[in-house]
Amino acid sequence: MNQISATIITFNEEANLERCLNSLVGLADEIIVVDSFSEDATLEICRRYGCRVTSREFSGYGSQRQYACTLASNSYILSLDADEVISDEMRSAIMQLKKEGFRHRMYSAEVINYICGQPMRHSGWQPEIQVRLFDKRYATWDLRDVAERLTYSDSVVPARLPGCVHHYRCSSIKELHYKEKRNSIIRGHVLAAQNPGIGPLTPYMKATRAFLRCHIANAALLDGKMGHTMALYTFRSELRSQLLARKLTKEKSSC
Repeated sequence: MNQISATIITFNEEANLERCLNSLVGLADEIIVVDSFSEDATLEICRRYGCRVTSREFSGYGSQRQYACTLASNSYILSLDADEVISDEMRSAIMQLKKEGFRHRMYSAEVINYICGQPMRHSGWQPEIQVRLFDKRYATWDLRDVAERLTYSDSVVPARLPGCVHHYRCSSIKELHYKEKRNSIIRGHVLAAQNPGIGPLTPYMKATRAFLRCHIANAALLDGKMGHTMALYTFRSELRSQLLARKLTKEKSSC
């Protein structure tokens, strides 16, 4: 039977991790966890499930994911977040591939995002197709700090896996606020590095544009009250990123 390695990056994921690991029992031949020095019960949960854990200072999502791949013993990688769970249908399909052999270098799956328990169909969080099972000899994660993607040859066409990945992005507004703030700060540093100067009105213009894009282009209203909430968070996140970037570029220019 062919073997696969599951890779997960973590930081204080005690509320989500066990659900993710349960979906991998009997499927993954090893589970590689790259942890950014969690302060909760994350590592204890990892030990209970026999994960191979490496502690590493967080250096961006792309970098962490690629580092996890380098630690894997097997060529085929199943890449998940700690707050994700594979469906039973996807699990069965991967088990069948392990028995019959992998005929493709990349396999993609539908990813459904949940905000406070609600599956998002619009608002910029609509289900998307992502490569999640792949041969690491033919693919690498880009090193972007946020919005990272797996890169591979243009000639490779990923095969579609049945089933889906359930991505439980947050279970409460408090958690949503924490994650959006964390990611906006990371993005602010990225924007500062990319832009030599940001005008005083630019943060507000960009944030307003992001809000309208969420509401109109991404049809947030069709997600009801949660869609409106996501539009507001999109505005706040973009504004925070842009204001931080402006502050950092001003500090740099004054040195």
